[in-house]
Amino acid sequence: MMKYVLTLWLGLLPLLAFAQPGSDVNALIIAMEPIKRLQGSFTQRQYGENNVLLAESSGTFRLLRPGYFAWEILSPDEQLIIAGPEFIWHHDRDLETVTRRPVTTNADMTPLQILGGDESALREKFQVVQTAVGTFQLTPLAPGIGFKQLTLVLDGAQLAGMEIQDNLDQRVEITFSDLDSESALSSADFAFTPPQGADLFYYDE
Repeated sequence: MMKYVLTLWLGLLPLLAFAQPGSDVNALIIAMEPIKRLQGSFTQRQYGENNVLLAESSGTFRLLRPGYFAWEILSPDEQLIIAGPEFIWHHDRDLETVTRRPVTTNADMTPLQILGGDESALREKFQVVQTAVGTFQLTPLAPGIGFKQLTLVLDGAQLAGMEIQDNLDQRVEITFSDLDSESALSSADFAFTPPQGADLFYYDE
């Protein structure tokens, strides 16, 4: 089941479009502006029909805007996703596999990439509606992608939570804790070298 959650994160593929009139994308960009770098812990829960809990995981993350993030699941299994300007890496430590995909305008776009991305990506790929103070719903403008809606919750200049509804009406709820926006981060903190002995799968264009 945890592999399904990782597939959801890696399989969100918004296509290029233009922001709709009335979008609150400017409000979202202003709200996210103070978040330059961020790291902390997360808990991720996946719910199915009738709000039944299907899976739960926890770990740590790092974010450096624009364009860098690391998402590390530590329990119940161990997996690592790292993205930079060129590639998205996925290291499944239990299966000893490493997958690399290119980051392009048509590449998979995960929720943390939305946080780490630039303004043009938000304007071009999503309809944004502010539903409450600090709460924004992002709906992809193109059909046939991996999720119906993403809700982002900000608490002042901090990241409070995210919720993803997929096309099967399953829901992934993410809460953040132990947030640190002061400690220095650089691109070197997101460097990744595949470990010796891992099976490598490169999907380069």
